[in-house]
Amino acid sequence: MFQVLPYLAQYKVNVKNEILAGLTTALALVPEVVAFALLAHISPLVGIGSAFIICLITSVFGGRPGMISGAAGSVAVVIVSLVVQHGVEYLFAAVALMGVIQVMIGLLRFGKFIRLVPQPVVYGFVNGLAVIIFMAQLEQFKVRDATGAEQWLTGTPLLLMLGLVALTMAIVYFLPKLTKAVPASLTAIVVVSALVILGGLNTKSVGDIASIAGGLPQFHVPQVPLAWHTLAVVFPYAVIMALVGLTESLLTLTVVDEMTDTRGHGNQDCVAQGLANITSGLFGGMGGCAMIGQTMVNLESRGRGRLSGVVAAVALALFVVAGSGLIERLPLAALVGVMFMVVLGTFEWASLRILRRMPLTDVLVMLLVTLVTAVSQNLALAVLLGVVVSALAFAWENAKRIRARKYVDAAGAKHYEIYGPLFFGSVQAFTDKFEVQADPTNVVIDFRESRVADMSGIDALHKLTERYQRLGKTLHLRHLSPDCRQLLQNAGALIEVNILEDPEYRVATDAG
Repeated sequence: MFQVLPYLAQYKVNVKNEILAGLTTALALVPEVVAFALLAHISPLVGIGSAFIICLITSVFGGRPGMISGAAGSVAVVIVSLVVQHGVEYLFAAVALMGVIQVMIGLLRFGKFIRLVPQPVVYGFVNGLAVIIFMAQLEQFKVRDATGAEQWLTGTPLLLMLGLVALTMAIVYFLPKLTKAVPASLTAIVVVSALVILGGLNTKSVGDIASIAGGLPQFHVPQVPLAWHTLAVVFPYAVIMALVGLTESLLTLTVVDEMTDTRGHGNQDCVAQGLANITSGLFGGMGGCAMIGQTMVNLESRGRGRLSGVVAAVALALFVVAGSGLIERLPLAALVGVMFMVVLGTFEWASLRILRRMPLTDVLVMLLVTLVTAVSQNLALAVLLGVVVSALAFAWENAKRIRARKYVDAAGAKHYEIYGPLFFGSVQAFTDKFEVQADPTNVVIDFRESRVADMSGIDALHKLTERYQRLGKTLHLRHLSPDCRQLLQNAGALIEVNILEDPEYRVATDAG
């Protein structure tokens, strides 16, 4: 479907930068993916295998070069109850169905609806994800005691962890000021890891979370009954995962577009995400989507093309097959430090600087989306709430803008020149402007500076016409736009609006 090679030709990439960025991103993916897998009550190897498949397919076929996808936490939160109640086989079936839904959304070109998301919602989404990434890193400052209970690090282990995190962040921040020959994040991970391993420092490592040794994912048809009951179980989860995944992916695509001053292809990315999840489900994996934290790591490491994502996917596979012993020795402090820098880079600090200049409604929407994203981690819900509140605020503001200029012409007809849209929110204000009892026999409503936007507006005209008709008066509508006339014509069988022909204005007629 997609002509990949011509599309790749549009992007001039530096192979060295792409490879180094991919390696850095892969290292940053490991602890995140393992943590998300454990959150979903599945094997860490399932999470890494899923990340390998999803990252590889979306990097090759996705609509946004440079964007990294994997087994994301936003999807993991959704599937917890499915795994606990029905087992992992039902999860695999739900992931495959999730992919089918995403492919259909992409083919139907519904990805364009991401344009309806207002900027304050994007700010809230990005800020909320920054908070989520930050909170996820705090889990690395905990250890389990002899009873299995978690407790915070204290004393020397805590100071050592904090010192290594601070060293990592310092390298990531200052190294680009000296040289950009190698990614600062990769350099920081290598330097801090060498310091810990060669110095024999006792601090938490990747292996303390879980072992990642194993093999590549194998083809595996979900072992679930082929019955309507199975569909009834997995379908709701598949729909939610599909929407959550596409919401995070398309908004991440929007953020990357702004950062790189280029434009991705939302519908293409929907299809690619769907193909990746179908494949993941058929290889015994969990669902995934774009991961904004790892995407930021890739971009900051100067990964701009598809190659960086492919390298990250291949590196994940090599970590599992051949390099697990080394990867498990990497100090978590180095990876936490890199992710803390990602948090600082992801958070939209400009949104705080312009708070006083933003309309109050936009401020409230941004804070609402940030709060819901951070607390519930349900990205689809957070974005939906933000869009709904923004839409209602917009409707309220426009409802207050409708007004009428009134005058009586030489022939004795009264004219109402309407300004502002006539829609569900402005119907009451529109109706209140007419003096039906006191008006003369002929009344003209001029829509030169207005338009009838919906069925509520048509119904208001219908009721107003009836009020004039009961008093033996005639209502004329003038300067209706073509779309308004089409709307009235379509509603003709449901609502009879008395529009008399006026040759001067060529108004559509409906003789009464």
